[in-house]
Amino acid sequence: MPTETHLLPATPEGVAQASAVLGAGGLVAFPTETVYGLGGDARNGRAVARIFEAKGRPSFNPLIVHVADVAAARRIVRFTEAAERLADAFWPGPLTLVLEARPEAGLSPLVMAGLPTVAVRVPAHPVAQALLTAFGGPVAGPSANPSGRVSPTRAGHVMDGLGGRIEAVLDGGACPVGVESTIVGAAGAPVLLRPGGLPVEVIEACLGAPLGAAGAGISAPGQLGSHYAPGAAVRLEATEARPGELLIGFGPVAGELTLSATGDMVEAAANLFHLLREADARAGGRVIAVAPVPDHGLGRAINDRLRRAAAPRG
Repeated sequence: MPTETHLLPATPEGVAQASAVLGAGGLVAFPTETVYGLGGDARNGRAVARIFEAKGRPSFNPLIVHVADVAAARRIVRFTEAAERLADAFWPGPLTLVLEARPEAGLSPLVMAGLPTVAVRVPAHPVAQALLTAFGGPVAGPSANPSGRVSPTRAGHVMDGLGGRIEAVLDGGACPVGVESTIVGAAGAPVLLRPGGLPVEVIEACLGAPLGAAGAGISAPGQLGSHYAPGAAVRLEATEARPGELLIGFGPVAGELTLSATGDMVEAAANLFHLLREADARAGGRVIAVAPVPDHGLGRAINDRLRRAAAPRG
């Protein structure tokens, strides 16, 4: 039975309605500075199960828990010295920390996907902050799109992908960062689990040491090999369009669409998912080719998403 999905304005009344939906065990998509998240009460096993169902998400892929502030995070995870330093420097913001979960926090085991750790972050977006404050509890919030597909950076993207599957979308406009949060495993020696909206170089400067590399297996969201994928096939490092291709340009490589004509990484990150969707809609059977993007700063996150979008699909 389809669910009626309500588009709510980012007003105090809309936030109150969204909070009430979460309190009743429903699902609400909400804006963060990175992408739209699909929120459910992280303590409600049925609500969390519905997140997996709505997304068609593999149950072994853990979810990020969003909280309003560091004090709320302390109630659900055990902080290490490195986590203290990173949270102090970068929260609220596009950084997720994976830490040992507190059993007394009452999180649904589905949130951790069977792991002893949980991914947690404090988003900076004012609408997300208003919702989390109004709700007063931890909100599990993966990206608000069908699993493996392009992440949503506008309310319309969410409606296109999840309309009829969730109760509400809180419309906060376009997400300013445009790629998901950087994920750092901080339960032990800090390791990079996923590049994202906070450049790795900035994190390493804060810690005074390089981040380690992630081991094998799924320990955080966004680590599946094929992810963020449009319907069309994707070819990377394209300097021109071949016959039967639609080219997304960057900098000096002009395309039918462009991430940033000036080579601005911030603009490219903010445009990435929206343009993948636009290209998919225009492709008409063509392959989507993407121009080279330098692999430093935000470019590392952009290239990570593009490699996953282009990966062979199971």
